[in-house]
Amino acid sequence: MASQRPETREEDDSACPVIASLEQIGSQWRLAVLHELLDGEQRFNELKRSTGANARTLSRVLDDLGEMGFVERRIEEDAPVATFYSLTDKGESLEPVFSEIECWAGSWLEESALEA
Repeated sequence: MASQRPETREEDDSACPVIASLEQIGSQWRLAVLHELLDGEQRFNELKRSTGANARTLSRVLDDLGEMGFVERRIEEDAPVATFYSLTDKGESLEPVFSEIECWAGSWLEESALEA
């Protein structure tokens, strides 16, 4: 008699809201940009300095976050032209999530990990 193996079922990631959420905001750079913009509107170079992202990465991340409805871009046409980024209502709604992560990190991560 052949041994019966339980059928393996492929996981459907779309059924889990946590996985679906992390697919939108879960990259290091997306999280860094979203977190920085919780402090308010910032120019591109301010975000570049505060996140440590290079210009190409930051530009791509801001475009992605804009397409997903988390970030909006405002351009001032005065000389010199200035581009500002801020959170939409959808982006601002992540503030409690970041607060909880910070609280968790304070309780569970070693100080050396927080300084990195």
